[in-house]
Amino acid sequence: METAFAIRGLCKSYKGFALEDVNFELPRGYVMGLIGPNGAGKTTIIKAMMNLVRKDAGAIDIFGLDNVAEEAAIKARIGFVYDAPCFHGDCSLGNIKRSIAPFYARWDDALFNRLAGEFDLPLKKRFKTLSQGMKMKFALSLALSHDADLIIMDEPTAGLDPVFRRELLGLLAGLLQDERKSILFSTHITSDLERIADFITFVRNGRVVFSQEKDSILENWGVVKGDHEQMRGEAAKYFKGFREGRFGCEAITDNIQEVRRLLGSGIVSDAVTLDDIMFFLGRKGAPRA
Repeated sequence: METAFAIRGLCKSYKGFALEDVNFELPRGYVMGLIGPNGAGKTTIIKAMMNLVRKDAGAIDIFGLDNVAEEAAIKARIGFVYDAPCFHGDCSLGNIKRSIAPFYARWDDALFNRLAGEFDLPLKKRFKTLSQGMKMKFALSLALSHDADLIIMDEPTAGLDPVFRRELLGLLAGLLQDERKSILFSTHITSDLERIADFITFVRNGRVVFSQEKDSILENWGVVKGDHEQMRGEAAKYFKGFREGRFGCEAITDNIQEVRRLLGSGIVSDAVTLDDIMFFLGRKGAPRA
């Protein structure tokens, strides 16, 4: 299957933090949600993909091309939305658009104007006068207006109200009607990913814990609850995260069918959500990947 991107053995070290042997890929035409606690390494991975930081080791291929050797050709086909859009504060939105458009051979001015209208963007206003939400809407308009084959978004819904977030997800879903297009979507708002993502990659402490199809995760993972004695048995080897309280225990597992079989009818089991995974696997003291 053709990939939108493939990351192999990515390593990047800073003082006090390191990405270690990061491996995952996204088939073309799909959406991947990139999740994990603060400081997990999500933004560093995205910056490495965009060659905004130099990797120490590993390979990153985007559209089958090396992301460093073919950087210009790759970036012409990427729509990038960072969590804190940075444009010249004293420039109007219209002038920023006019300065950016010539860099993209497939720029579509009519599409930009349509999105600007839908997002109520004040094109004559200076960028620095906008709210964080409006800045993000402007960055999204730019990213979506040059027929990009890969949209990379780092916390794009930060500062956006729930109504617009729902509209944005519908817009992104519409983009995927063109099976050439793919999306990498890093966010803490996991409900957004449950609506749109096909794959989920969970990163913690600079390592990939898992990268799987979302439907497989929701089918095979689960949360179980029981008393202290029940939860210390054979089933414990299947637990990926555990919380012990005064009156009982909760655990998350990636093999809910086997845990149910081992624990029997004396326990309560619930379907998993991405929020559950974030909570259990992102907690201090959770098992290392």
